[in-house]
Amino acid sequence: MGIAVIRTRNGWWVETPEGLSAVETSAATTAELLADRAAVETAAAATGTVARPEEGEILSPVTARCRVVAQMVNYRSHAADSGFDPDQVPPTFFRKASGSITGPYGAILRPDGVRLLDYEVELGLVIGVRIPVGTVVTEENLAEFVAGLVVADDVSARDLQLPKTQFYESKSYPTFTPLGPRLVLTDAAELARLRDLRLTLEVNGERRQDLTAADMIVAPAKALTLLSCFQELDPGDVLLTGTPGGTALRSPGPLVEKIGALLPAHVKWKTFFKRQEANPAYLKDGDVVTARIRTDDGLLDLGEQRHSVGSTAS
Repeated sequence: MGIAVIRTRNGWWVETPEGLSAVETSAATTAELLADRAAVETAAAATGTVARPEEGEILSPVTARCRVVAQMVNYRSHAADSGFDPDQVPPTFFRKASGSITGPYGAILRPDGVRLLDYEVELGLVIGVRIPVGTVVTEENLAEFVAGLVVADDVSARDLQLPKTQFYESKSYPTFTPLGPRLVLTDAAELARLRDLRLTLEVNGERRQDLTAADMIVAPAKALTLLSCFQELDPGDVLLTGTPGGTALRSPGPLVEKIGALLPAHVKWKTFFKRQEANPAYLKDGDVVTARIRTDDGLLDLGEQRHSVGSTAS
């Protein structure tokens, strides 16, 4: 089993069957913690004596500043929902501001004026060593580069994302990248089970997303190789590996798209957003979003995060 690490304002802790065991380290960042693996392993071997803290005390196990890179349309089910042929989707990456990172509990804040707030449960890969440009990552050496796994929610303001045809702003507002509760440090055997991880997301108890990582189009090793063609990564950086189908945003269908293509841009977007605003699946203030990633047998469990949706205007 992997080593499950959590972070609070009082430091780093390892979860054991008996309770939490303190990591005796001066590490202030995720990168520094990963460099002090001996301290983590010592804590994991000890008997936990501290009770689990209140949810509000648990912070993201991935610290800013870091690179947050994400894969676009990387599940076959999400591609189908988006109106794409899964076999024709090219590997595509985008960046999120690390200032969007927030903890596993608390609030997702909808920016003033945003009407179409969406959710995307994702598996996050936390990088353990520097990956220079030109690195080739394989299934066999993946554990040399990936230190651990984390639950993520790639929150998206669709009414900003779509008309501007860019992702950075629409996905980078504060609280738009919840991470945690656990950073599960993994070895090669555990990383070999990535396909078995089940990603689920519920809104107010209603299951919206539920699929295993076997639905990925581009697996993590290949994704890291493609990313390293132009982008280096450092310890503590995180790669979000895409989301399954079931998000609020769906393709309007081929016929509607063909009709929309004939309309002036301002008319097309006005019509599109009018239809989208009638979709009750988008997040509203007061909604509770719960995201979880684990294998069905429970042997690899990244934990569950839970957030309420609020407004920056309130």
